[in-house]
Amino acid sequence: MQNEDFVDGLLDFVKRSPTPFHAVQSMVELLEHAGFQRLTEKEQWAVNHQQGRYFVTRNDSSIIAFRLNRPLVEHGIHMVGAHTDSPCLKVKPNPEITTGRYLQLGVEVYGGALLNPWFDRDLSLAGRVSYLNEHKQIEHRLIDWQKAIAVIPSLAIHLDREANDNHAINKQLHLPPVLMRLPDTDKTVSFHALLLAMVNGEVDASGHGVQAVEILDYELSFYDVQDPAVVGLEDDFIASARLDNLLSCYTGIMALLDQEGEQNALLVCNDHEEVGSVSAAGAQGNFLKSVLSRLSDNDEALTRTMASSVMISVDNAHAVHPNFVDKHEPNHGPLINAGPVIKTNANQRYATNSETAALFKQWCAQADVPVQSFVVRSDMGCGSTIGPITANELGVRTVDVGVPTFAMHSIRELAGRLDAYYLYQVLLHYFH
Repeated sequence: MQNEDFVDGLLDFVKRSPTPFHAVQSMVELLEHAGFQRLTEKEQWAVNHQQGRYFVTRNDSSIIAFRLNRPLVEHGIHMVGAHTDSPCLKVKPNPEITTGRYLQLGVEVYGGALLNPWFDRDLSLAGRVSYLNEHKQIEHRLIDWQKAIAVIPSLAIHLDREANDNHAINKQLHLPPVLMRLPDTDKTVSFHALLLAMVNGEVDASGHGVQAVEILDYELSFYDVQDPAVVGLEDDFIASARLDNLLSCYTGIMALLDQEGEQNALLVCNDHEEVGSVSAAGAQGNFLKSVLSRLSDNDEALTRTMASSVMISVDNAHAVHPNFVDKHEPNHGPLINAGPVIKTNANQRYATNSETAALFKQWCAQADVPVQSFVVRSDMGCGSTIGPITANELGVRTVDVGVPTFAMHSIRELAGRLDAYYLYQVLLHYFH
């Protein structure tokens, strides 16, 4: 695959994946098209010691796909880990707010979102809805309004003269999006009624309309409808929402699909990384360990398999910002379009050690890909990834890497057009 085709696919994947549920759905479609066999956790598996390509999901928001070619105990498995979630604004359970005849929805900030860029954006709403059908059975459906249905207007500078110097955002008061101006005859609007109409307007896989009679619950989040784009005078950059970390999910799954080598290979994309990974679908849950245990005869076999295995935890890295150079460690300044970044932290916020860093550098050299290093300033706090969690849970050698990025956790992030493809080339070699 050439870089232009890869980038086009990445932009389309991010566009079709406004929530973790949609991201997993997009990956399932890619896997099924490639002939991977779906497994379910509640059924008995008969895949250990057998060659084949498989995938399994949990909560519709986390996914593991793997390819088995050789005995795991003797050859181990090369794993890549990423996450499907991104910071966003999630709708509260009882969200209706009516102020000044405007319908707004109460939202909760998910993860460490950079909030200022959310103002004055064209927002839509997507996620999963659970409802009762006409037979009083619980069903679940993904929905996506797709069009702009809301906005969070800024307060005019005339009413806040300190806006450019000392502006604090109150998450409770300032973030509820505005959806509509209510007619004078309407005093209230039921969000559940709006959802019910939305769900019943959908069609299922057979082309039949959905018959929902009652909305029971939902997990919905707002997102920016502006399409991902290649930008820059020389088309250097990719601008998009959710590059952290859908870029890594797409890179990992395309490497798995495009590499037909003999190496046992696995991709895990977990939900809830942005809020600590503590959930059944998160990296601190047992999803990955459960799958690997089912592929092993016993605990000893699993331990031996992990001793021969490697995990690459792929999550975006901070590129040196030209307007804020002082925020970066002087001797470890990743540049955009200069290759993937090895992330290191002495306090184990990243799982990289000298052995795994050396392995990744060797894989980059063999793939003819440049590589960079990142260390946070000693006087600043360091973020973390699923890398240390996975290393702790499995005892597997792990390296933390990522594509250098500007504006991480903004509603619109910026990465290099070459870097995503560089990472893809390294993972292709790793999965060989």
